[in-house]
Amino acid sequence: MNITLSVDEQVAARAREAAKKLGKSLNQVVRDYLEQLAGSARRSQSWEQFEQRCLQSHARLGGWQFNRDEANER
Repeated sequence: MNITLSVDEQVAARAREAAKKLGKSLNQVVRDYLEQLAGSARRSQSWEQFEQRCLQSHARLGGWQFNRDEANER
């Protein structure tokens, strides 16, 4: 999919230089950022779904309680 963006010429020039220092084109840097952004949203949604399932769960620990010393034993 092609996307058209409006960016100030000076900003685009500085961004191209920054991308060049990374060994990438400006197009690749923007594509990488969009993929990261989309992935972050997906991970956030997955975490929220997990949290809701945990909060709605009827599971019980049967009297077990967290013990910091046991957790740090090696």
